[in-house]
Amino acid sequence: MKGSFEELVKIMERLRKECPWDREQTHESLKKFLIEEAYEVLDAIDSKDDQKLKEELGDLLLQPVFHAQIAKERGAFDIYDVIGGLIEKLVDRHPHVFGDADPQDVLKNWDKKKTENRESILEGIPKHLPALMRSQKLQDRASRVGFDFTDISQVFEKIEEEINELKESLQEQDRKNIEHEIGDILTAVVELARFVGVDAEQALQSANERFIRRFKYIEDRAKEMGKRLEDMSLEEMDKLWEEGKRKLET
Repeated sequence: MKGSFEELVKIMERLRKECPWDREQTHESLKKFLIEEAYEVLDAIDSKDDQKLKEELGDLLLQPVFHAQIAKERGAFDIYDVIGGLIEKLVDRHPHVFGDADPQDVLKNWDKKKTENRESILEGIPKHLPALMRSQKLQDRASRVGFDFTDISQVFEKIEEEINELKESLQEQDRKNIEHEIGDILTAVVELARFVGVDAEQALQSANERFIRRFKYIEDRAKEMGKRLEDMSLEEMDKLWEEGKRKLET
């Protein structure tokens, strides 16, 4: 089924008038759905299922239409203002396409336009990003003005330094400082990922998936052996973990 954008906007307007649930929503109440829908699009991309991707992109598209309708009702802006602003931004940030700028200067010009009215180079990085992703973006920004390590050995030294500081905090049983130092270790590990050109968020997501596969292997093997995980020793589970690691990753 093909649909028009205008029809979608009209349906949203009607839902806001006639549906009790839609009518009571606010920008704040919809925040969690925006995040959830974005992650469901990522899952669909990973699944390589075009039908699922089409459906999830539709769910994600609903969110800006919904927010714009709420804004329209309070006289702030409507979805066409959003589209107009996006068009203006795209044209402005691609002078090599819509003008005569040198393509080699595109990234430099883009960064300049995005930061020229900011008090800090770190402004504009959303605080609601996943922590690893936000940390890497913050470090990327800082590195552009020279705040960066010059050698990977310095990064490893920083990680070791933070681990030693955590050990001291653990000895002192200072809960607040323990959290502080663990945060510093994570920041240093993100710096290592950034330094070698790895996306820290994606690296951890991949590690999470490996953990799920390997732990599921333990569960399945335990069932085959007629055992409950609760009754198994750590040594038994660890043996199955290593067994699964070898079989699943080969």
